[in-house]
Amino acid sequence: MRMESFVLGPIQTNCYLLLNEETNQAVVIDPGMKPKKLLDRIASGNIKLEAILLTHAHLDHMGGVDEVRKATECPVYVHDLEAEWLTNPALNGSLRWSDITPPLTTAPAEYALDEGQRLKLAGFEFRVLHTPGHSPGSVSFLHGKDLFSGDVLFRQSIGRTDLPGGREADLYNTIRSKLYRLDPDVTVYNGHGPKTTIGYEMNNNPYVRLS
Repeated sequence: MRMESFVLGPIQTNCYLLLNEETNQAVVIDPGMKPKKLLDRIASGNIKLEAILLTHAHLDHMGGVDEVRKATECPVYVHDLEAEWLTNPALNGSLRWSDITPPLTTAPAEYALDEGQRLKLAGFEFRVLHTPGHSPGSVSFLHGKDLFSGDVLFRQSIGRTDLPGGREADLYNTIRSKLYRLDPDVTVYNGHGPKTTIGYEMNNNPYVRLS
């Protein structure tokens, strides 16, 4: 798997393009706002996009869905608890941040995500972990030793819980009971900022330590 990352939009969201170099098929995780750099890469590489996977449906993670889906004609996957967020700017937060974006909406997702699903896309297999707390329908995608965690776990930090649907207790439980049970050498590719590892966060995260 070749992984390419793009920092998109005014909130500097990490978007990930996962490319199968043998077939030139790919999956995109979280096409943030203003996805021109991503679309240029897809077009220049003649890449066949198989799916858009959303870790959650806040504006800075779903803002580019409409443009990418129309350009590539690929389906979108999101957890059922946030299915309505794609069509409702009050839920996805774009009404709240009107200074950086007009209201954002897109057509409903084609597929729903849930705990324990195995997605086989572009020659890759992803295990879906329901990881609520930052938002009710947050999910993380595990592929081998790579975890795409959205806004759940950051390097020495955690996702905010003061947005609608956020719950601090759920976030702490998610990290302790699901993410910290993964192998310590799993690399965490999150929604903002630098990557980290499960083991590093277990020992160094000031918000959620293993002990």
